[in-house]
Amino acid sequence: MLRQHLPLFSSSPSSPIHMALARLARKTSSRSSAKTRPLLFLLLLIAILVVTAVFLFPPATMSSSSSFENPRKVVKKVMSLSQAEGDGATVRRSIGGHELRNLDPFLLLDEFSVSKPGGFPDHPHRGFETVTYMLDGAFTHQDFTGRKGTIRTGDVQWMTAGRGIVHSEMPASDGVQKGLQLWINLASKDKMIEPRYQELKSKDISQAEKHGVKVWIIAGEAFGVRSPVYTQTPTMYMDFTMQPGSQLHQPIPEGWNAFVYIIEGEGVFGGKGAAPASVHHCLVLGSGDGLSVWNRSGALLRFVLAAGQPLKEPVVQQGLFVMNSRAQIQKAMEDYYYGRNGFEKASQWSSA
Repeated sequence: MLRQHLPLFSSSPSSPIHMALARLARKTSSRSSAKTRPLLFLLLLIAILVVTAVFLFPPATMSSSSSFENPRKVVKKVMSLSQAEGDGATVRRSIGGHELRNLDPFLLLDEFSVSKPGGFPDHPHRGFETVTYMLDGAFTHQDFTGRKGTIRTGDVQWMTAGRGIVHSEMPASDGVQKGLQLWINLASKDKMIEPRYQELKSKDISQAEKHGVKVWIIAGEAFGVRSPVYTQTPTMYMDFTMQPGSQLHQPIPEGWNAFVYIIEGEGVFGGKGAAPASVHHCLVLGSGDGLSVWNRSGALLRFVLAAGQPLKEPVVQQGLFVMNSRAQIQKAMEDYYYGRNGFEKASQWSSA
């Protein structure tokens, strides 16, 4: 980059700066007194320094748009189709469906849509985490420990089920409630930890904005801003909106599995020559150091980007239990049925 601009700064008599200095010197000698010459030379020197700085140290707008040495390409594209789930709910399932059984450490991704009186009544979990992100409306959650709360548009509930939770998730307002639920596997050493929650209101989610791109950082780091959420399984999870004509280059840790789910609009992901991908598509990303995205449409593009460190362990799933072996699944079902090893309160509790 510097080499192609060296002629500008050369001391050769034919270089542009040398010629400009010579012209200024001639004009100075004929039009200016000795007292004004130093001032003119000082002004020219300042101009030279400014030009040098522009070439050697480009503005942030240039450096932030640079691509990666090893960009992540889209290696699989899954259209999430509507299906019935829960009690009168509809989900668009991408991860966890027949086309994409799982993407270590991710077990499931649902874009859900539900209205009263439907929802997800009392049900158990063991061995993983659920992350519920409300896109529109409100959901009330309650569980057999007595915990109860409502998350609304833009809020996040990060629930670590661990050894066992029985809970319900039901609409809390009229109309259609929409959101995303992501299931993240736990390592074998963490599957029987005590349950816990991390809940963030929309106003408390870390945000950043740059060059027509805005991001809500649910987990991980973007544009130098980090989320306070602790992830038992190392994970990044972000909600991006991109204005028409904008571009994004987001680093992703090497070796992590990653995907994009498009909520609104269409964009070009992975490479400038890639075909645009549109709403409700899940895009699995290959290996590399980061993702590049371009919004070449005339409308807003919104998508979530998630990446996680693969656990590389056996995954055995039976409905709402995810363990490492068939024997562990059988044990989880017995614990739930007999009310033991984390499910002691299951038989005595039902949601209001």
